[in-house]
Amino acid sequence: MPTPQVKICGLTQVQQAVRCAQMGADALGLVFYPQSPRYVTDGRARQICAALPSRMARVGVFVNETFPNIMRRVNACRLSAVQLHGQEKPEMVTRLRRENIMVIKTLFIENSPPVDRAPDYDASAFLVEWGQGIHPGGNALEWDYGRAQAFGRQHPFILAGGLTPENVIQAVTRALPDMVDVSSGVESSPGQKDLAKVKSFFAALSSCPVHEKTRRIF
Repeated sequence: MPTPQVKICGLTQVQQAVRCAQMGADALGLVFYPQSPRYVTDGRARQICAALPSRMARVGVFVNETFPNIMRRVNACRLSAVQLHGQEKPEMVTRLRRENIMVIKTLFIENSPPVDRAPDYDASAFLVEWGQGIHPGGNALEWDYGRAQAFGRQHPFILAGGLTPENVIQAVTRALPDMVDVSSGVESSPGQKDLAKVKSFFAALSSCPVHEKTRRIF
């Protein structure tokens, strides 16, 4: 029976990204939002992407960015997917999909856009977060993950927000996601991945009981 796939987000260092890939990540996220403590420049993002194995999904994370700027990063870094983590309108998702780009749209339990807006977006998959905290994402806040389970019955989704090696089993058991997204929960400081924590995260996830209808996002 498959376990949920894993996306490790907020990579800023080449070697840390390579090691996360070697440990079994299915996707790595690069944050192109300048206000984020995990922001990467275009040059650093290209270095990270170039060092990764071809199988690795490379996800660019954007917050209320323009279409031209998103496309520039997609082409420069050969991104596999775009994650829209702000107040983007459904038209932005549709426009990117027309470019044959995989689009992950973030929806929130306690913020906007809410999870009940999913039918408005022609997204490839959805990332679900609680939606509280000072940043659009990456606030390291645990929440009632079971509130996302009903959403997952209808849509392919990635569970995010406050996940750690210590709570991922409970979170997966309650939410039944297709994929989990971890960032601060495996860090020593923002953007600096603690590889021992990454290893512990994978070890914990491998023992998670999962549902038989787990979908593959990547």
